[in-house]
Amino acid sequence: MKNPEVAHRRRWLTLTVLCVSLMVVGLDNTILNVALPTLAHTKATGGLGASGSALQWIVDAYTLVFAGLLLTMGSLGDRFGRYKFLTFGLIVFGTGSLLSAFAPSAGVLIATRSMMGIGGACIMPGTLSILSNVFRSPKERAAAIGVWAGVSALGIGIGPVAGGALLTHFWWGSVFLVNVPVVVTALVLGYIFVPDSSDKTTPRLDPVGAALSILSLGVLLWAIIEAPSHGWTSAEIVAGFVVGSILLASFFLWELKSSSPMLDLHFFQNPRFSAASAAIMLVFLALFGTIFLLTQYLQSVLGYSTLKAGSILIPQSAALMIFAFLSPRFVARFGNKLVVAFGLMLVVVSLLGIVTFGTGSGPLHVVVVLVIMGVGMGNVMSPATESIMGSLPREKSGVGSAMNDTTRQVGGAIGVAVLGSILSSHFGPNVAARLRGKVPAPLLTAARDSVGRAVDVARSTAGAPYRTTILDAAHASFIGGLHLASIVAAVVVTIACAGVLVWLPARAIDQSDDAPSSPAQERLARSTVSSRSGKRASRSARRREWKRRVPS
Repeated sequence: MKNPEVAHRRRWLTLTVLCVSLMVVGLDNTILNVALPTLAHTKATGGLGASGSALQWIVDAYTLVFAGLLLTMGSLGDRFGRYKFLTFGLIVFGTGSLLSAFAPSAGVLIATRSMMGIGGACIMPGTLSILSNVFRSPKERAAAIGVWAGVSALGIGIGPVAGGALLTHFWWGSVFLVNVPVVVTALVLGYIFVPDSSDKTTPRLDPVGAALSILSLGVLLWAIIEAPSHGWTSAEIVAGFVVGSILLASFFLWELKSSSPMLDLHFFQNPRFSAASAAIMLVFLALFGTIFLLTQYLQSVLGYSTLKAGSILIPQSAALMIFAFLSPRFVARFGNKLVVAFGLMLVVVSLLGIVTFGTGSGPLHVVVVLVIMGVGMGNVMSPATESIMGSLPREKSGVGSAMNDTTRQVGGAIGVAVLGSILSSHFGPNVAARLRGKVPAPLLTAARDSVGRAVDVARSTAGAPYRTTILDAAHASFIGGLHLASIVAAVVVTIACAGVLVWLPARAIDQSDDAPSSPAQERLARSTVSSRSGKRASRSARRREWKRRVPS
């Protein structure tokens, strides 16, 4: 579709295809979570015998590779064709899904999930950068991004239910196999309706930056995930944090000095860009981390089936999708700052609401707390995404899209690692303290690994005489860790809210708008420039204006 006029007329059909492509990524992020307790079961009982840390790696291997390659893939898409890379990503993702469905062990599944991350890194920035080039009107683009954000939420909502339904009738591999028909549909429709575009001025690639970003995040996440089993002060964990920090500092130094950086750190001088990026990263830290824990809570503590556990998450996703679609209207009336800050505060309220969960919490209790989180996230995702995309020129839409997606995936990976490790650090020692001297040592060792493994032990023949003792200890220990992790997440999101109130402009003019700016718009755009000299000059001007207006 080389004719720009035809592409413009078909823009809403193009958006539909992009949403189908995006849905497979959102679907995969959550459909797996419902299967985690099953994967923790032994192979004899239909699982893979995955340990607690292996479960975290099964989730984070995907998000780590995804996040580490997003900026590179976004840049490649800008250079060689956004539709081409979207197509390539769908093929790789579908292949990785097929291999994951038949993985014989947790280690192989971690590897195939990494392959899926490569595909996802091509898909996600492609959808948003194509969208930004097809929808040139700022008003239409904001509406289209609202739909885009809503569909990503729809994938989040469909995932747990689809996973629960599949696991009720099929083996755990079906949660990956379901991606294949969605990928095929997206490939066929994309060939018909999605136009290609590129930016020939894109600078050369930055393979050193890409390698440093993946290595630094990988080492740091390894240290966080493995710390509960090795000990936070053990030599290997301390070494992991030191090496990871050195690699991360090297990444930032390289990006600052590189003539063609993967991540142009100067973008963060714009407060609109940096505040919106931080808001998305930290809110996804809370979302991915809590969903990782809540799916285990619903199944292993409350005893829900996979289908019921998935259904409990539907209202949250519905609220997220609805308010992601409605949030542009709220922004038009109240401005980005207030809408995003309000959404973040609702997320904080919901995280504190998780502290009220117990071993006997009812479904309505859980649903209300999660719906509050969904409403809050809906009011963060769309306005913050529009802020990121609108703060950059249109020809850099691939970079902006990749940056938006990177913050989501990095936040999610850190959330699973940090909140999962907080829970594990609390769970293992507490289970051991509660069961020591009450059950045989082999049962204690197995039960302290994770709540899913503890439930498996309690249901085994050897654990049957101690079933109530093991389950009571595991449930109480998990609840305590869940509460602690939720409080930490609430503190993190509160910090994000404070940053938004300080740095995110109330209203800002898009750098990608084609129409000439009015004098008022130009003044507003200039006010968002965040270099230190600009800030000082702006403050000085305001002080002079204040002194002129206020009589001495």
